[in-house]
Amino acid sequence: MKIPLPVRRPFTFRLDMQSGVPLYRQLIDQVQAAIAGGLLVPGDQLPTVRQVAVDLEINPNTVMRAYREMEIRGILDTQQGTGTFVAQQTIDRDAIEHSRGLEQLVEEFAARAGAGGFNLEELMIALRDRVTEGKQGRALKPKGEKR
Repeated sequence: MKIPLPVRRPFTFRLDMQSGVPLYRQLIDQVQAAIAGGLLVPGDQLPTVRQVAVDLEINPNTVMRAYREMEIRGILDTQQGTGTFVAQQTIDRDAIEHSRGLEQLVEEFAARAGAGGFNLEELMIALRDRVTEGKQGRALKPKGEKR
């Protein structure tokens, strides 16, 4: 008896022009969320810069900036003439890079939440509730455990 494979929805970008978050940052956040949630896996191809720009009606340079930044971070791998793919391996980061990354994530999260009308207390309560419910996300590991 064959077990059917789960059907994966195609990955598409969505932008919120009212959020106050830069468009390139929204693209990066969506790719990272899709990877964390299992919607994108290593080896998956992303839409071309031109296709994303046309679909979202934005400047191709905005998409290029997001893709380039993700490539520098080791999230994506661009192969000339073939396309842009989710990277096969994650890059080990030292403690300083880890700390900087966390600091940047917190700043971006707080800024996006503030733009959405949430205050710091509401965020802290929601995060505590999420941990209590065990909804830490697939990509998160318990403190002290390496990826």
